[in-house]
Parts: sequence; structure tokens; C-alpha cells
Amino acid sequence: MRMLSLEQELKGNTYPGRGIVIGKTKDGKHAAIAYFIMGRSVNSRNRVFVEDGEGIRTQAFDPAKLSDPSLVIYAPVRVLGNKTIVTNGDQTDTIYELMDKQMTFEQALRTREFEPDAPNYTPRISGILHIENGSFNYAMSILKSNNGNPDACNRFTFAYSNPIAGEGHFIHTYMGDGEPLPSFEGEPKSVEIPDDMDTFANLVWTNLNEDNKVSLFIRFIDIATGTYETKIFNKNK
Repeated sequence: MRMLSLEQELKGNTYPGRGIVIGKTKDGKHAAIAYFIMGRSVNSRNRVFVEDGEGIRTQAFDPAKLSDPSLVIYAPVRVLGNKTIVTNGDQTDTIYELMDKQMTFEQALRTREFEPDAPNYTPRISGILHIENGSFNYAMSILKSNNGNPDACNRFTFAYSNPIAGEGHFIHTYMGDGEPLPSFEGEPKSVEIPDDMDTFANLVWTNLNEDNKVSLFIRFIDIATGTYETKIFNKNK
């Protein structure tokens, strides 16, 4: 697969929706994560990321403007031992709880489907990173309607063993703006991951559409030690 420019992928799409990037830095020392949310409605834009233990959660910026919390308030990131889970919905909790009961990432997601937000039927995108004894691997998943038909759920899981330094994968909910919003197609896109956390964070944040971007989470995890550093960007301040 040809490696794409993450900058151009973001800059060229006014509404990728919610997106996950996972990969390994060029120096091979860190696992890198980015998770961003965007919004077109007042309800979707009225959010911030806040830290919650080892993970994060979404929170209404102005509680008075929160009309429906069901698909916008959730924990995008949770940590289960040496595993970091990142998703675009409350399936984070499903993965956490069922993996804690010895089910696999894929088995946990078998209990869920795309979001019930007709006519978009927003895909549920998920990622999991596993770091142990100085090694790192990750997987990504998308649960989507069958070309907009909610009678069927199409399930795809992509697993990356021994990731290559400097490479990551990017998956997002929508191919672009539209009515209804067109679901992501194909496998996660191969993109370059820089060594510097600030460079990575600024690359994502500055190239998201200014009108639609809402929040961004960045984490670098030291593969040798499991220690991590987190950055959060919120448009609402």
C-alpha cells in the first residue's frame, strides 16, 4: 500500500468525521495515537475532551446546549492493563468490559453494530494497542452498514503485527461531507508517523477543517517502558 500524506488526507477532506491514527514513530521508540472528533450540529460541536483516569471522556462544553447525549458523550480512550483502547463511541466500554472477561477485540465488537443515526448510520471505528516486553502491535476495526442499508452490518478488522517504524494507519468515519454522510471505504490508510509528539499533534490539529473540528487527543507510549505522554486540544475554551 502506498504511504499517503496525513496532512493532505486531512486538508483534502472537509468532514472526515471522527478519526483514529495508530502507528510507530520513525525512531521506533514510541507507539503513537491520535483521535479526533468533528461536528456539524450544535450538539456535536458542543464538546471537549477531558482526562479521565488513564483515558479521556467527552464532556458538554455548555451543558445547557446538550440536546442528546446518547451518541456524543462517551469515553473514547480507556486503558486495560497493557492495552489501550480508542474508539468513536461507547463501544470503548464494551471492548474494555468483554476483554476483561477474556474475550478478544473482535469478539467484543461482534456484540455491537454501526450507530443508529439514520440516514447516516455512522460507522463505529475502534483501535487497540498492545505493548508488552518491548514489543508493540495493534488492530483497527470498522462496523458499517451495507452501503447505507441498515439491515446488514459489515465488519472489518485489520491487525498489524511488528509495525514498521515511521508508519501508521488512519481510519475515519466518513469519506467526506454529504447528505447522507458517506461511510469510510476500504482498509485503513498508510500514513507517516513523525518522531516528535508536538509535530504530530500540530500536523493533525492544524489540518482539520477549522469550521468542523472539535477536539483532538494525542498519546505517545514508550514501547520499552509503557509510560506515556498525552496532549489534548479543544476548540471550545
